[in-house]
Amino acid sequence: MGISLKHSLSVVVAAGALALTGSAYASALAQFKTFVATTKSARGEFTQRQVKKTEGSKVSAPSTGTFVFARPGKFIWTYQKPYDQLLQADGDQLYIYDKDLNQVTIKKLGNALGSSPAAILFGSNDLEKNFTLSEAGTRNGLEWLNATPKTKDTAFEQISIGLRNGTPEAMELKDAFGQTSLLAFQKFEKNPNLGAQQFKFVMPKGADVFDSN
Repeated sequence: MGISLKHSLSVVVAAGALALTGSAYASALAQFKTFVATTKSARGEFTQRQVKKTEGSKVSAPSTGTFVFARPGKFIWTYQKPYDQLLQADGDQLYIYDKDLNQVTIKKLGNALGSSPAAILFGSNDLEKNFTLSEAGTRNGLEWLNATPKTKDTAFEQISIGLRNGTPEAMELKDAFGQTSLLAFQKFEKNPNLGAQQFKFVMPKGADVFDSN
């Protein structure tokens, strides 16, 4: 569970784009910067696969689920298949809930969010403080952006974001262990109306709680 949850947290990081009117081929960097400035919240669905570097790249079976976020630092990332897991942050604390084990792990978001992939969606607008952003060309019909962490103590070496028509459609997270998380996004909705209590975590009855603060 530990490894999958660590990757899940980082993944929660999905990526951004914005609607540049009538421009399907606007630069990824321009789209991304406008997205960060104009998208305060979003929700949608995702499919995630893991690729391990072996003698031949091995692709895992897909995981699917939903996400919702509001800047800064509030999100709900829900895995529905094949395992029921939840990662939820209220702007201060991160709650990782494994439904099968009825176990909740609580962590402090703190400053770590600023230098992690999660900052792409859930952090502040000052992304270039923690990432080096660069164009990565066109691939599979998408305009790609690379975000390289400036610090060396992050879980991922590089994050790539694929955008088309102002919408994030793909994301790749490459870690130091030769594994890449591939995400595809569907039904991405910008700035939906969200309830004030949307991100308040409700502790499941009888859950074992591990507080690492």
